Amino acid sequence: MFREIKSIIDRSQDTLLADAIGAAALITMFMIGLYLPLLA
Repeated sequence: MFREIKSIIDRSQDTLLADAIGAAALITMFMIGLYLPLLA
């Protein structure tokens, strides 16, 4: 199983940073969306 995960990471090395940035952006937008009603 560890070898499979390592091979997936090796194959997707080019897009790993972009995926991490996209995931962080989605989490940020989700958190802002949850807290927006509290500000109004």
